[in-house]
Amino acid sequence: MRRIPRPSGHPAPPALLTLMAVTAAALGGCAWGGGTEDTSAPAAPRGLTVQAGSSTTAHVMWNQATDDTEVTAYEVYRDAKRVKEVPGRESMVDVVGLEPSATYRFTVRARDAEGNVSEDSKQLTVTMPAATAADRKPPSRPERLKGEAEGSRAAMLSWSKSSDDNKVASYEIFQGGSKIHSVGGNQTATLVTGLRPGTDYTFTVKARDAADNFSPASSEVRVRTAPGKDSGRGTAPTGFRAGTHRADGAYYIDLAWTPPRTGGAVAEYQIQLDGRTATSLVFGGTAPTDKAEHSFYIGKKAGERHRVRIRPKLPDGTWGGYSPERTVTTG
Repeated sequence: MRRIPRPSGHPAPPALLTLMAVTAAALGGCAWGGGTEDTSAPAAPRGLTVQAGSSTTAHVMWNQATDDTEVTAYEVYRDAKRVKEVPGRESMVDVVGLEPSATYRFTVRARDAEGNVSEDSKQLTVTMPAATAADRKPPSRPERLKGEAEGSRAAMLSWSKSSDDNKVASYEIFQGGSKIHSVGGNQTATLVTGLRPGTDYTFTVKARDAADNFSPASSEVRVRTAPGKDSGRGTAPTGFRAGTHRADGAYYIDLAWTPPRTGGAVAEYQIQLDGRTATSLVFGGTAPTDKAEHSFYIGKKAGERHRVRIRPKLPDGTWGGYSPERTVTTG
């Protein structure tokens, strides 16, 4: 059909003006028309822990990452290869199909809805237990499960050791019907954190051997957390003391404390000096369980006052409560 041009001096019909206005509004809503695009990546996940659950399975846990909008997924990497992806509301996963006696390196990344990916978490290494030949017999049921609240946001669980025809590789902790934690087969207690104040919880424990045989669940234990808020005192070091000494023309702050009860050794502490994080202390080899001590350089001037306190890194990767703050003076 041949189109007849409209004289330039005549206005467009009302219907055409309406169409033009709608089109302009639609174009204005497009990203290339001035919209806001999310280009900020989430923070790297912290508190990564990795535990061999059997000779072919590793349990990987981490703390929830932060983002300016929302973390929608976590990517789990084994030796730089992505092997798992879990929803953003979760913070643990079992990686299966591993080789017995092999050593693996794990990291985790957070991803938001726009596909922005965080940097890698801290890398952790785990060595899998050796395989057992044709093992179909599960470990015995963990007995005498006990639990008590540690303040308003944590609970301490303990149980008797299970037996197995080979060896118990891990204990799996369940809250209701959901697995929430895993500890090594040589550990018969653990601290469960991230609970809500004034809330009833039900826990059970299962033993697992290197061949992925699970024991029956232990009897249930019910724990009610304390009401109200606390500062995590149930997870803080106790008996904290601080002093100073002088050596080779410089002053050092001397710390001593009793580690908190966690069911295992606490290998890492964060030291806060004058209200700011000063350093992290990591014990190499076997971490102390009854009494811990540490000294660090503070300077060469006498008469300086400093405030110091510490907090532990718990087995599930979260930070425990701070010790009481102590004040020291050099010289």
